[in-house]
Amino acid sequence: MVNATHKSFAADDRSYLSLLKKDVHKIAEAAGFDEKKLNAIDIIVAELTSNLLKHASGGEVLAGIVDTGHGETLELVSIDHGPGMADAKKMLEDGNSTTSTLGQGFGSVKRLSDFLDVYSMPGWGTIVIVRVYKNAEKQQVQKNRITIRGLVLAKTGEEVSGDGYYYKISNDYVRILVADGLGHGKEANLAVNEAVRSFKQCTELSPVDIIRTLHNDIRKTRGLVGVVIVYNIRNKQWLMAGVGNISAKLSGAFAFKNFMSYNGIIGHNIPNTMQNQEMEQDEFQQVILCSDGIRSRWDPARYPGIQKHDQAILAAALYKDFGRRTDDMSVIIAKIL
Repeated sequence: MVNATHKSFAADDRSYLSLLKKDVHKIAEAAGFDEKKLNAIDIIVAELTSNLLKHASGGEVLAGIVDTGHGETLELVSIDHGPGMADAKKMLEDGNSTTSTLGQGFGSVKRLSDFLDVYSMPGWGTIVIVRVYKNAEKQQVQKNRITIRGLVLAKTGEEVSGDGYYYKISNDYVRILVADGLGHGKEANLAVNEAVRSFKQCTELSPVDIIRTLHNDIRKTRGLVGVVIVYNIRNKQWLMAGVGNISAKLSGAFAFKNFMSYNGIIGHNIPNTMQNQEMEQDEFQQVILCSDGIRSRWDPARYPGIQKHDQAILAAALYKDFGRRTDDMSVIIAKIL
């Protein structure tokens, strides 16, 4: 199934922090994390939430099981709107604590986690990404130096998300589908799942041809909007095509470009004539795609230095500033390293 990658937990009331910790514990336990890892996760969550209340008057924790190239991984995203920090890295060390820092003892999070990244701006707030690998000894090597990070959340009150994505990496190509089923809930989720099932079976390498295949295969669903990307590893070329309001931006060291989709609904009505858009990797090394759960005026350029951080930091920043809590939401970032 293609469901939300993360679940959101409010961390603005101390009386609920123990419940939050239990819920995250259950997510990791259901994924098969051993007792030692579960104990470490409990401490990490306690430290993250304590600091949210202590130094930012609350915030939000996103938790989910993802695969970042190291097998099953618990990813925790701590988001606040607090005072922020001028030197976030320094605050990861034990013994550093002020009213505008992550707090005394945050170094324990660094020791207990397999991955940690922090982004902060004074007056804006702080985002912390923590990852704990289920089987650290079975780390996988990232294929072709391509990283893909996704943040997908369901609309408040819904059990499943109507947004979703899927990607496949081979020796020669990377194929990515980002889709947003019409409406919310189970029927929207079903449309996305049917599209992913069709995408997995499709052998086409033209995004337009892939979209036409999806269009024919999901006619019995309520339909969706979506973007298909094919990256040719050997030719170092992006091919893209989309239908509907999935917004996309390509960025490089010296260039920036908005991607335009065609009007229509995949599964119901798409243009008779469509063309792939071609971009060279030499110009654009990163593609960011957002569903309409992210307000249209989002701009990654507003976050100085964020490109030096893990892509999940940028996804969380866009969610923090532009996310609609009343809609399904997805941010997908593909980057050539």
